[in-house]
Amino acid sequence: MPDRSPMEIAKEAAALRACEMVEDGMRIGLGTGSTARFVLRRLGQRVREERLSVVGVPTSDETARIARDEGIALTTLEEAGRLDLTIDGADEADAQLSLIKGGGGALLREKIVATASERMVAVADASKRVEALGAFPLPVEIVAFGWTVTRDLIVEVLRGADVLGYDIRLREVVGGPLVTDEGHRILDLHLRRIGNPRDLAMRLNMVPGVVETGLFCDICDVLVLGHGDGRVEVTDVLDRKTNEAPAEPDVDNVFADF
Repeated sequence: MPDRSPMEIAKEAAALRACEMVEDGMRIGLGTGSTARFVLRRLGQRVREERLSVVGVPTSDETARIARDEGIALTTLEEAGRLDLTIDGADEADAQLSLIKGGGGALLREKIVATASERMVAVADASKRVEALGAFPLPVEIVAFGWTVTRDLIVEVLRGADVLGYDIRLREVVGGPLVTDEGHRILDLHLRRIGNPRDLAMRLNMVPGVVETGLFCDICDVLVLGHGDGRVEVTDVLDRKTNEAPAEPDVDNVFADF
């Protein structure tokens, strides 16, 4: 079995802790991304071994595929209505539990699902915790029509914003621009530092052509951070307390083939 990297150990530890919050009968928002995939694997294991009865609402086509492979029952948000819990990853998180998300390209569905939930739990490795958001490029989902006009209007917004710089790039994949599951494009805003995330999110969402931003402010309720030695920190927005648990003893790695 190949050795796992400290980042893989950290993501696994965070995923395991977050999955402990899932109870029988819950309606769960299922996130997208590398750490969220660990969550899906663990939830699938609980479904099989504990007969855990949950139904999930996936935030991307990729997540839906993985969840089906794991035996997790799926539904739509329209059918589920209000969700009990969403577990998703984060690209950055600050002390106020404001997040940057969207590195995996699913920010629109992720935000809709998260805000339809009683609680949102963000899982990540400890390197994602920052003093100020912005080192990670901020994804902004936009419509394809007139996207260069939208980009230029975003530049005007950024000129008056509390950021350290603004370099805007259209996200591309092999063969051309990335197309989201909703048929949109993504602009990645390299801002270096965001002084006022709430204000910037509001201003960007007023730009014609902008569908949604990757700034998740006042949405995350619990942040679960894993460390490379297996330790986990859990911060709850309700009490601002951070509880740290020691590394788990060696157990069979359920993610060995992941």
